[in-house]
Amino acid sequence: MALLIDIKHPQWMKDEELRIELLQFYPEADIRTGDSPGNAEEIDMLAVSGYFPGEALRYPNLRLIQKTGAGVNNILADEELPESVQVARLQTDTSGAEMAEYALACVLQEQRHLRQYRQQQAHSKWISYPPRKAADTIVAVLGLGRIGLLVAQRFIDNHFSVTGWSRSLRNISGVDCYAGVDGLPKALESADYVVAVLPSTPQTRGMFNLDLFRRFNPQAVFINVGRGDQVNEADLIKALDQDLLAAAILDVMSIEPLPADNPLWLHPGVQLTPHVSGFHLGDAIIDIAENYRRLKNGEPLLNLVDLERGY
Repeated sequence: MALLIDIKHPQWMKDEELRIELLQFYPEADIRTGDSPGNAEEIDMLAVSGYFPGEALRYPNLRLIQKTGAGVNNILADEELPESVQVARLQTDTSGAEMAEYALACVLQEQRHLRQYRQQQAHSKWISYPPRKAADTIVAVLGLGRIGLLVAQRFIDNHFSVTGWSRSLRNISGVDCYAGVDGLPKALESADYVVAVLPSTPQTRGMFNLDLFRRFNPQAVFINVGRGDQVNEADLIKALDQDLLAAAILDVMSIEPLPADNPLWLHPGVQLTPHVSGFHLGDAIIDIAENYRRLKNGEPLLNLVDLERGY
């Protein structure tokens, strides 16, 4: 039995770095890296960040794919994924807290007009604007799972008015909650900021289209830290051009890295970051070693994905 680490994002974390960390928790484990996998038949667990279609077929005895993060849509989209292979994701408040910080930073940037001042600086213009008051500002958080709750709480702590939307109705202190198809327009129509923290599922993929953008407050800023495949990017550009919303801040895109010829790069209403809102794994790294130990001993695994629900 062997665990193979093949992250494919060396700018974020190198395979050998994760291998060294995991060996601290499970020193007797056979842990290998993508540049030296050894006999493919010995690999029964694969730890990845990036994943390409058919990758699981490289390892005939593979039993578990462990995602080094929360999003597993690229794995579940693999039509060649064997039914015998389970998929697990990481759950960590460390990256969730960072995503909350990112969302708050984006909103504060807009509240204090920092983008406008940066543009004015390039033209030597001295024009001031009154800061917007948090108490008079509504932030809608779409997705009220574990990370969504961290995001909502961060805005509550900073005295914003917070609304939330989820598939089923939630009861959350300090949050005006909406649910279901009928509740989504109600959550959007008065929001000054819309923060998407949704998982990628058949129901959410492509949901942010022109029809939905028409339900936005025209002064709203859309912030996506969830999954890039939820946004119809061509429709987003149309919505911005038609003034259906004020701006979009995207940390996730449908294709990553974003191709150089994608029009999102140059659109004046779009701000992009390279999928960095939730960066660190924190103590969740321990779960990777623990899942390998459990797999080896035939014990129940942590954070298994419901393949039908997609998370």
